[in-house]
Amino acid sequence: QVQLVESGGGLVQPGGSLRLSCAASGSIFSINDMGWYRQAPGNQRELVADITTDGITTYTHSVEGRFTISRDNAKNTVYLQMNSPKPEDTAVYYCKIHIAPSRWETPRDYWGQGTQVTVSS
Repeated sequence: QVQLVESGGGLVQPGGSLRLSCAASGSIFSINDMGWYRQAPGNQRELVADITTDGITTYTHSVEGRFTISRDNAKNTVYLQMNSPKPEDTAVYYCKIHIAPSRWETPRDYWGQGTQVTVSS
């Protein structure tokens, strides 16, 4: 079984900073892309940032220059550093990791449980 555990969410003031972490554990043969998504009330889940195995990153336009995604392959962990957050960044944040549990299984996406981020003064 593969498990993803997120941490680091909470209340942050506009202009502050927050770092989210997502660690994968369990039966893992290989990990490919890792990413962060978010969903605000009444909205669809949207991609925030993605990072490939080669370290190539992609960001949704609204967070470019403020958020940074990174990964630690030795720890099977992906991070999202949120600098200068804005109230409109308030949402539940989910990590998604593409994992092959074994050499015989087709890789698929696994999701974290979600962590609430609230940006407010």
